[in-house]
Amino acid sequence: MTASWQFWAVLSAVFAALTAIFAKVGVSGVNPDYATLVRTIVILLLVAGIVAVTGQWQPPATVGGRTWLFLVLSGLATGASWLCYFRALKLGDAARVAPLDKLSVVLVAVFAAAFLGERLTLANWLGVLLIAGGAVLLAYRA
Repeated sequence: MTASWQFWAVLSAVFAALTAIFAKVGVSGVNPDYATLVRTIVILLLVAGIVAVTGQWQPPATVGGRTWLFLVLSGLATGASWLCYFRALKLGDAARVAPLDKLSVVLVAVFAAAFLGERLTLANWLGVLLIAGGAVLLAYRA
């Protein structure tokens, strides 16, 4: 089961949901940028520990230039996402912020098709539209 991408994707969703709840409570008493810094330090220490304990360290010189470029771009995008997410949580309800944040699922599908050449079926695109509609409905306040 742990060799399945579906297993890890569902686990990611569970932890993302917990992130929203824990962050909403945690950000209530501090500036959202400071909260993002604390979160980033915790993640850095956790992942560094995992890499050290499992022996997955590799010399930076063994990583290609293109890989470095896209890892740095990914890190910058992640940082920007986290800063925006914590600011949104500071200002809004977690149950409304998180669904709009998950519009990233819709954007990934569009970007993957446009830039990576990935092909989605009609049923896949219908799912993308349903996710978009659901996110908007969840964020909407009547």
